[in-house]
Amino acid sequence: MEREGMKDSAPEARRHLFYETSHSPSLVDLVGYEKAKDIVDFCFIASPYYPTAAMMEDMQRNLPNLIKSYPSNSAKTSQKNLASVLNVNPENLIIGNGATELIVLINTLLINRIAVPVPTFGEYIEKLRDYRDAELFRLDPDEQYQLRLNEYLTWVRRKNLSALLVINPGNPTGQLFSREEMVDFLEQTKDLELVIVDESFIDFAGEEVPSLLPVAYRYSNLLIVRSVSKHCGVPGLRIGYCYSGNLYLLNRLRRFIPTWNLNSVAQYFLSLLPSTDADYQEARKRLIGDVRWLYNALKETPHLEAYPTGANFVLCKITSGLTAAEVQAKLLTEHMMYVRDCSNKTGMDRYHIRIASQGHDKDERLVEALRALVH
Repeated sequence: MEREGMKDSAPEARRHLFYETSHSPSLVDLVGYEKAKDIVDFCFIASPYYPTAAMMEDMQRNLPNLIKSYPSNSAKTSQKNLASVLNVNPENLIIGNGATELIVLINTLLINRIAVPVPTFGEYIEKLRDYRDAELFRLDPDEQYQLRLNEYLTWVRRKNLSALLVINPGNPTGQLFSREEMVDFLEQTKDLELVIVDESFIDFAGEEVPSLLPVAYRYSNLLIVRSVSKHCGVPGLRIGYCYSGNLYLLNRLRRFIPTWNLNSVAQYFLSLLPSTDADYQEARKRLIGDVRWLYNALKETPHLEAYPTGANFVLCKITSGLTAAEVQAKLLTEHMMYVRDCSNKTGMDRYHIRIASQGHDKDERLVEALRALVH
């Protein structure tokens, strides 16, 4: 049954928003601030368990003062707070206003031509100085858009490229490479000028996080990009970071980081990380369990092909004949649920949706709704 009040805000009426970007429109753009509160957002990827309730109350108490205060113009304190939970050297970190700010700087300052497997996170293509600077390695839909590292590297060398991107786990596929596979790949690519590895979802790959952070010092051409917004569940605060063992590489970027690029609330949130890391680890592992349940439930749903995932989301192909846009619209108008229509991603067809886990109870309701829709 269609929910009262949703008809006037149906996504069909604002479909143009989906074609203006390779991302998804926010719920606020689609339905407004008030109605957005009543919709379960499975589209934008963020942990439902962190920050904790106590952290949220802490930030709410401090919000009036934070809003009225300038943020620090020194990045050192925030770097130290983040480095303490990552167990890395703070000097090797750059914190950005979301990973997207850093991707723009990387694309502008470090890249002439780069290999990009597609479909992927659109900023790596769209924020280049020229679209022609990206050489697109198109993944096979008949193989669930899986990236084969050896084939990819062979293609990179054939194209005579000196820079490449790997997203691990993949976005939107969720495909995961082990640390051993990635280290082997890095050994083979030591002669390249730049290897970007985006690990924005790596914390959900397993109880033990297979990040490259502990071995980054071995590879002078490696630049790791990660999104705090994603794994800490605070996309509204816009926090991301880069890490590299190569300080020269980092300092080329650091020169162009704006003063006060992090707002006061974001800086305060980072100050809470060291004392709440145990809570974060518990939340992270709980969500991993939820995603495993979600994947298995979707895999057993007729007319859905769920792709294996190492992230906190699951990519599904709809095989009933409905398009992703149709399923997204029906879920939103009839069930007050919002999933990612991936059809505006370069290299992807019209039949894939991406579902970010929002906790077991909400995931279960979504699965029930999908089974009714795609039969």
